[in-house]
Amino acid sequence: MDTNRKKLVGIEIGGTKLQLAVGNLEGTIEKQLRYAVDANAGAASIRAQIENSLSQIGLETIASIGVGFGGPVNWESGAIQTSHQVAGWSGFNLKDWLKNIVNVPVAADNDANVAALAEAVHGSGKGHDPVFYMTVGSGIGGGLIHKKAIYHGAIPGEAEIGHIRLSKAGNTVESECSGWAVDRKVQAYIQQHPQSLLAQRAVSHTAAPAALLKPALETGNEAAQEIVNAIADDLAFALSHVVHLFHPQIISIGGGLSLLGEQLRQPVASRLPHYIMAAFLPPPVITIASLRENVVPVGALELAKNAYHTTL
Repeated sequence: MDTNRKKLVGIEIGGTKLQLAVGNLEGTIEKQLRYAVDANAGAASIRAQIENSLSQIGLETIASIGVGFGGPVNWESGAIQTSHQVAGWSGFNLKDWLKNIVNVPVAADNDANVAALAEAVHGSGKGHDPVFYMTVGSGIGGGLIHKKAIYHGAIPGEAEIGHIRLSKAGNTVESECSGWAVDRKVQAYIQQHPQSLLAQRAVSHTAAPAALLKPALETGNEAAQEIVNAIADDLAFALSHVVHLFHPQIISIGGGLSLLGEQLRQPVASRLPHYIMAAFLPPPVITIASLRENVVPVGALELAKNAYHTTL
């Protein structure tokens, strides 16, 4: 073992951001690097930034690397199936590429799985088992953790809760509850109620329409609460399938919508028992993820730590 290699690197590759976390051999973060991703520049630009960043960290000091990638990944081979945001990733073998740069163990997985690992080991799920994590952002993903390890179905199967159908008509959790869906619901309400509080606030609002909900909820706005309650009901219905299949001890909700905090957690928790068989009551604990922006880098470091220790 090279005693000079004392750093673990966790990488998050997303459609809008690239993050690298540098940690010690115990996985504690010591330094973080963050860059905006230009989707139009393609995957080659992201790879160039990663290679440059690894050189800055010091190739000779790196002991192992873990990666959380924003898209389907063959976690065994390291081959990326596709990215829905950035061209140039399809079929690219991330593991082999990184090993050619730094000849150390490399582990790669889908970012939702990696986030789930982080929340289970270091975040809101710590001390619970199994742990199910759901991220509700521009897309919806999930991950199941058992005994501090990611559950993997037969390749390329994963815990794709976002693609669970809410009806035979084909509407899915992602089509009804993702950030884009919430934006659509808020915009539809504003168009139908041009004199409402949400409509008035939208006039001077430059962010996504979904961001109007939190300040409106804080004033007790009924319309905002009705929108959130409808979304929470759909999320609870989807999570009932997770409970019936896996019966996790705790369910952690992350992603942009989780910033609503208790105003999202409480209605999901209150609706979930209505969709679960009586023998499974009380339902799992519903909590809001605690690691926020660091969730994927922390999970990627955990992947790197596991990869390092399995080679000792």
